[in-house]
Amino acid sequence: MPRKYQLSIRTIFIRKIILVWFCLSATCAWTRVLLRWTLPSVPPAATTGIGDLVVSWEASDLIRKAHDQGYRVYAEIQIHNAANMPRNKIRNELAGLILNPGDSQQSQIDNALRELRSAYKELPLLVLDTKAKQPQMKGQLVIKKDGVLQVSSPTAQPWIDSNLALMRFDQALRPAQTPLYEFKWQSGASEQPQDPDIQDYLLAIAEAGAFHADLILDLSQKFQSDLLQHNQAAWDALNQLKRYLDFFRRIAAKNLKAEANIGVIADTHQNSYEPVNLLARHNIQFAILEPSDLSPQTFQKFGILVFFAMPDERNAKAIADFASKGGTVVLADSHGSYPWHSAPSAPTSDHAVSYSVGKGRIIELSEPVIDPETFAQDVRRLMEKDKVLISLWNALTTIAVPYRVSDGPEKIVELVNYAEDPLQVQVQIKGFFSSIRYETPERDCCESLTSVQRDGFTEFVIPSLRIAGRVYLAGKSNTVSPAGR
Repeated sequence: MPRKYQLSIRTIFIRKIILVWFCLSATCAWTRVLLRWTLPSVPPAATTGIGDLVVSWEASDLIRKAHDQGYRVYAEIQIHNAANMPRNKIRNELAGLILNPGDSQQSQIDNALRELRSAYKELPLLVLDTKAKQPQMKGQLVIKKDGVLQVSSPTAQPWIDSNLALMRFDQALRPAQTPLYEFKWQSGASEQPQDPDIQDYLLAIAEAGAFHADLILDLSQKFQSDLLQHNQAAWDALNQLKRYLDFFRRIAAKNLKAEANIGVIADTHQNSYEPVNLLARHNIQFAILEPSDLSPQTFQKFGILVFFAMPDERNAKAIADFASKGGTVVLADSHGSYPWHSAPSAPTSDHAVSYSVGKGRIIELSEPVIDPETFAQDVRRLMEKDKVLISLWNALTTIAVPYRVSDGPEKIVELVNYAEDPLQVQVQIKGFFSSIRYETPERDCCESLTSVQRDGFTEFVIPSLRIAGRVYLAGKSNTVSPAGR
């Protein structure tokens, strides 16, 4: 092995040790992409530069081979097999177990987790969400209005298949685990299955990295076979994937927290998922809250609360207190009797009534959200202009997620462009920042951007966003630097 290559491997190894140590003492923003491998052989990890593989629990020979080739191997277990697994099978070759719950109920998932934790105490255990969609941009939006399916015109805002809403729900459901998801590649308009191209893979990695989630990336069998056969085009594509993986590892040692000024309270996905999905689509920063864990203290950082769950007596009191201090509350499909019904009220539409409570208001919708697009726009209009965390222009296909660094004044903004064509994006973000630096996977860090400060916001223009981009924002005396830079 050439000395230059040995030194690069040594440098990467030392850096990983540092990052792992840091992650033991802080909350790390570290996206892992685990490659799903299905062929009976796999190239050595030292040549692929990829550390984590996911294989079926049934593929014991492949698990041993992959382990011997230097991979951290995770075995996927279908939930119906969790109670009947051999207790000593290949456990020494595994880095962890991944439970695929399918369409099981939460009680069934909890039972399966207990079985696995009892049998494999020494192995990390992750729950996989298989309900994710392939990240992509679509040209039209289909909605159901008055019982009739309607398709938007080609000139309307493009539809994006994004998994941000799903990740927020997963974070609320399992706060101790970084969300882990997988999707199936779509075949497109052709009736014949089509393998994803390199842009599809890059967009999938970019989305998971921007949302700080873990992803199982399903490599096509052709891609796997080409790598085994030393096909140069396949290895060139793999190097592009690794460039994106390295891009999101750069912030591995940062203690980041996603910003949100809207609290969404939902107990099921049934009536809330699509409206929440459209909030994400419109770059409205929100957090999912469990109905069972609400209090006035929980609401302090939010300006608006959106309820897709029926408030109980305790939550109703917290809602009234929040509104009385100037907050806005939206209750979807509300039919209860609440203390604020004695307050002054006025109809705002055929299916909505607004109650004035103290300095704020409570808006009750008498039906479920029928048009999620209009609902998201209405929520945006309810926000006070000086409370909007981030706004984008010339970016109909872009999602931005702002993060605060260690609860300090510095911020990092992750951006994903689902159109995959370079865009010039204008950004307005709350706060004053004199240092604006921009990087992408395709270019070295960092490009300094010129900014304008106006009315409590900082404005700047991103010159070119192809798929993934990151902005570091800091004041004159503070600098946010990528890890290892």
